[in-house]
Amino acid sequence: MTRPKVIRPKGTAVATGRSLRLYRGEGAPRAAMDALYRRFVRPGDLVFDVGAHVGDRVASFRRLGARVVAMEPQPGPARALRLLHGRDPAVTLIAEAVGDAAGEVVFHLNAANPTVSSVSADFVARASGAPGWEGQVWDRAITVPATTLDRLVAAHGRPAFVKIDVEGVEDRVLAGLSVPLPALSFEFTTIAREVALRCLDRLAALGAYGFDVALGESQTLHFGRWVGREEMAAALMELPREANSGDVYALLTV
Repeated sequence: MTRPKVIRPKGTAVATGRSLRLYRGEGAPRAAMDALYRRFVRPGDLVFDVGAHVGDRVASFRRLGARVVAMEPQPGPARALRLLHGRDPAVTLIAEAVGDAAGEVVFHLNAANPTVSSVSADFVARASGAPGWEGQVWDRAITVPATTLDRLVAAHGRPAFVKIDVEGVEDRVLAGLSVPLPALSFEFTTIAREVALRCLDRLAALGAYGFDVALGESQTLHFGRWVGREEMAAALMELPREANSGDVYALLTV
């Protein structure tokens, strides 16, 4: 496959540096993050990080002794990942998006805030000007290669845990998975709750999953127990819009 031409938007280095300070700086919640992921990840496990950004979760998984396959198609964050983890033999870095089909996808870049860059034009349209999203601008688009979870499993093995954070296309990522996996998480936003509902439906179709949720970057599970699809869906729909985002955790219970 011919690799697409890389377009480097202005300000990417500055924005990536901001992300590094926010997610990997002195104030980052490393202990809380490790405690949360320790529920799912043991030494020697394989973990997929889909939407790795600058690798704060990669670092947590490595502190827990896991091997990591990290996917990040954005040029700026991908460079940061190479600098931080490129020499670690237990980390495989892949500069590709993950979705429901292999090929290429258009990636909408937010040069000033790359953590919210997205493959989804619908997500970008919903976020533009929405309360809590004021000032966000998706100012460039690049074409990037894409793969699927099924292909990643075939190439690297069955992961013990998968973290999915891809700004509004989490449902497409799960559509590219045809077998149940032991545990995973997917991000949700209150401006696109139907994406999360489709994720719940997909996982319920794949296996007997229990669910819990951590709001924002709290690193704390809300229920403290594994609930069914209907209870999880109701909880997401009842959240105030100001809750903004969080991560749903899913555990295969049978």
